[in-house]
Amino acid sequence: MPNPVMSPVIVALDTPTMDAALALADKLDPALCRLKVGKELFTRSGPAIVQALQQRQFEVFLDLKFHDIPNTTAQAVLAAADLGVWMVNVHASAGYDAMSLAKQRLVDGNYDTLLIAVTVLTSMSSDILPQIGVTGNLNTQVSRLAKLTQQAGLDGVVCSAQEAKILKALCGTDFKLITPGIRLPEDNPDDQHRICTPKQALNDGADYLVIGRSITEADDPAAKLKKILQSIL
Repeated sequence: MPNPVMSPVIVALDTPTMDAALALADKLDPALCRLKVGKELFTRSGPAIVQALQQRQFEVFLDLKFHDIPNTTAQAVLAAADLGVWMVNVHASAGYDAMSLAKQRLVDGNYDTLLIAVTVLTSMSSDILPQIGVTGNLNTQVSRLAKLTQQAGLDGVVCSAQEAKILKALCGTDFKLITPGIRLPEDNPDDQHRICTPKQALNDGADYLVIGRSITEADDPAAKLKKILQSIL
């Protein structure tokens, strides 16, 4: 099994193929980061990519954002836990019943896998919410879904670092905040609207930082990771 990691950094392996993902993983140190496997990579490569990363001693966050009826959501979460992943997620908008059932089945099965929920995608901004029928402001929607997630017994939420301070105050220090949209000052924001620097995110209450292109597209990913760690530790 992978070794425990103290680093808050989760590197997003948003590559299209298993070969590319493993080539990148081989440049990184499993003692300094965890790795995130998302929809494209998992759909193309399946459980084999998770197993290959675990053989390299990495802890894996399986980022598939399950959103379905309660039983289907719960069984998908169990399937991820059976792979031995460190963390997996669902959409909070799947509702209380889906989230609580998934968590209960993890507990019943004695799994250590962390279960978190996505509140509002960090690619979304306030002016986009009305397109999906949300009339309240962004912070209100994020807070509502985070509280629902906590009431369902989950371990935390994915949120923008810009919402970390609000959610720590709302949900307490034990409720984990996983924040994508992390960029260094010199980085391109790309398609993220709600972004933040690593140090600011941690200062505001984030527990884990999901960092993709800042590291994966660097000339030297290992050096960029160490630069980030030096700036926050």
